[in-house]
Amino acid sequence: MKRTNELCRHIILCTVACTRERYQTLAFLALALCILAGCVGGGRAHYSPEQSATAYVDGFKGMRAYVDASHAAIGPQEQWLPQANGKNLEMLCLSGGGSGGAFAVGVLSAWSASQTRPEFDVVTGVSTGALIAPFAFLGPSYDATLVKLYTGGAAKQLVDARWMGSGLLGTSMLKGERLREMVTEYITKEIFQKIAAEHRKGRRLFVLTTNLDAQRGVVWNMGAIANSGRPDALSLFRDVLIASASIPGVFPAVTVNATTGISRIEELHSDGGASMQFFGLPEIMLASPGKPLFPSNPHLNIYVIINNALIPEFGTTNNSTLAVVGRSYATMVKSQTKQSLLALYNFSQRTGGNLKIASIDKQIPYSMLDPFNTDYMRAVFADGYDQFSKGLLWRDSPVFE
Repeated sequence: MKRTNELCRHIILCTVACTRERYQTLAFLALALCILAGCVGGGRAHYSPEQSATAYVDGFKGMRAYVDASHAAIGPQEQWLPQANGKNLEMLCLSGGGSGGAFAVGVLSAWSASQTRPEFDVVTGVSTGALIAPFAFLGPSYDATLVKLYTGGAAKQLVDARWMGSGLLGTSMLKGERLREMVTEYITKEIFQKIAAEHRKGRRLFVLTTNLDAQRGVVWNMGAIANSGRPDALSLFRDVLIASASIPGVFPAVTVNATTGISRIEELHSDGGASMQFFGLPEIMLASPGKPLFPSNPHLNIYVIINNALIPEFGTTNNSTLAVVGRSYATMVKSQTKQSLLALYNFSQRTGGNLKIASIDKQIPYSMLDPFNTDYMRAVFADGYDQFSKGLLWRDSPVFE
């Protein structure tokens, strides 16, 4: 077993060294190796699709929904829709992207420095964007916390190279304890209570996970969870953030105990980016005819920050199985993101909304051997900060050349 572990570690390191793709590819390579090696994780109790469709977390009913759910399945809209009060609505969507999340932190920091950053009525986060979202939701006073997390070297603590070989034969390539410790340290009871207070004011914070059993994205109403008053609410809040940021195969998936009202089931949730790279609106709303979401409001301003480059990134691909698979997967993620942006763009055009899109605009040297390299994170932070400061950040349409 020891020799097998070392072999697996050697294979993935050699393979990764031959590519320059973004961090999401690492998850796919890890999973591919596990499949090829015949690795199987721990057994779980089975449950039915019917149970999955109606399941909820005990004590938190109505505080989550599938992104492809009907209006009826989503439940009472009062908990989900922000309170508009006749003014423009400001919405911020933060994408996945691993260490590239430093780009969004740079954008937010420059935005705050310009003194033009709005108080967002809605903030959504996926994967690394989920970790940023609570602090972005609470405003500029938490910029320093984000800068410390994303440029101060804290992220390097998530990587333990000694675990990589044995991890390939287990549930994930990296241990999840360090990510959990980081979330527990920074998502304090004080932060939690402030989010609850903002929810009561009518502001909304959403985070996306992927229910791996159902193969469906799940949006969690984080403000409602924080405002529930339940003693286990903070634990669930942290679990959702960890699940959303747990890149498949790299960090372990998170179990969520749910109930149908009759029987209890155990769900497995992982990276929201497996469903979509950012969360804008439920699919039922995106597919609706040209009817404004909030007829009494003149505008819905949607700001989407993509923590990846959407421009084509040329790179000679080695003609090997894993290199081709990795490059193809990275291209697929880029295309998926563009399609999601196009759907949101078409929605905003139909409804009179205002969509602004930001993304990394250059190829920055990156090595998957060092996925949370501090120099890389500082470089993408600087890119976000500089783009905003120079007035070059926002695009009005999802066209990237």
